[in-house]
Amino acid sequence: MNQRITVRYEGRVQGVGFRFTVVNLAQNFTVTGWVKNEFDGSVSMVAEGEEAQLMSLLQAIRNSHLDQTITNELARRSAPTGEFKQFGVAY
Repeated sequence: MNQRITVRYEGRVQGVGFRFTVVNLAQNFTVTGWVKNEFDGSVSMVAEGEEAQLMSLLQAIRNSHLDQTITNELARRSAPTGEFKQFGVAY
């Protein structure tokens, strides 16, 4: 059963290739959604997929070089909408 996870990453997460790294990592999993820069300097990610795939994506982000730039990760789950066809950068 698909789920949706919305994550807010805080720290020095803009200007370090964060979004493009997340998109590249997401290609390894069966997930859809987006990642985007926020005006307050954080980065938001919305992803939908099977729970195991979502958790694997989150772990891959934590295990990547991005871990050095993240000071806080706030995640919440909700019902999936099925609105996404792929995973990419949102502007």
